[in-house]
Amino acid sequence: MSGANTSSLLPSQAGEIERLQRLANRIRYSAMSMTHHSGMGHTGGDLSSSDILATLYLGGVLRVDPQHPGWPQRDRFIMSKGHCSAAFYSTLAFRGFFPTELLSTFMEPLSKLNGHPDRNKLPGVEANTGPLGHGLPIGVGCALAARMRNETWRVFVLVGDGELQEGSNWEAAMTAQHYGLDNLIVIVDRNRIQQGDFTENISRTASLGDRWSAFGFAVAEADGHNHAALVERFAGIPIEAGKPSCIIASTVKGKGVSFAENRPAWHHGVPTKEQLAAARVELGVEGEE
Repeated sequence: MSGANTSSLLPSQAGEIERLQRLANRIRYSAMSMTHHSGMGHTGGDLSSSDILATLYLGGVLRVDPQHPGWPQRDRFIMSKGHCSAAFYSTLAFRGFFPTELLSTFMEPLSKLNGHPDRNKLPGVEANTGPLGHGLPIGVGCALAARMRNETWRVFVLVGDGELQEGSNWEAAMTAQHYGLDNLIVIVDRNRIQQGDFTENISRTASLGDRWSAFGFAVAEADGHNHAALVERFAGIPIEAGKPSCIIASTVKGKGVSFAENRPAWHHGVPTKEQLAAARVELGVEGEE
């Protein structure tokens, strides 16, 4: 569980938060099962982003229609950290964009579930991502298109904190503030670990909120594993009218699985059969498929 405090919520609200916690852990276990069977993947980032993805897609934040994935008025979501595709695919499947049975084909030859998302192969994928630093520029273009067409749909972009070392993100941020794109929401999965080491040992990203503010964004922080906090934060966007929003979600790499939490090796870690079984118990999904 994410550890969200539900004691101050109404019973109906508490029940919804508990539902999201269960679904997020289902996403976690599904992603780990996929990387285990394929022998490849990015388990740590899958686990850190699962609560964010569950809240967006399964908590009613995103306006999408799985039966009509090309619905013109849909919100757009771009998984810029596309290497964490197992969690993203699991979320889309649980939301109904395609059968969950397809998840077992992850990274198989000719599978629609590539290591990186491909919009030409799967409904619900808005942009081909994987090479880092590309998702936000695409998102800015989408948000600007909506503005030019006087449309009301929003654009959400999930980026990794290590990914922010790519300069293309900051070029896109300057464009977003120039046009006042308050229909653009950037979410930073702030798990503080990237490939190889902690972000602060590779390129310091302290005072990250100040950096986004300096680029003209309205900035807020949230516990990226607290569904109640995430729901409240997403309900308050845009954070400031006339400015693009940035939500810095504090997360833990490998969240929910003790042997993977906060360990750089699990950026690329692949669970063994025994580790997968242990994770299933820890995540509380023993009775679920």
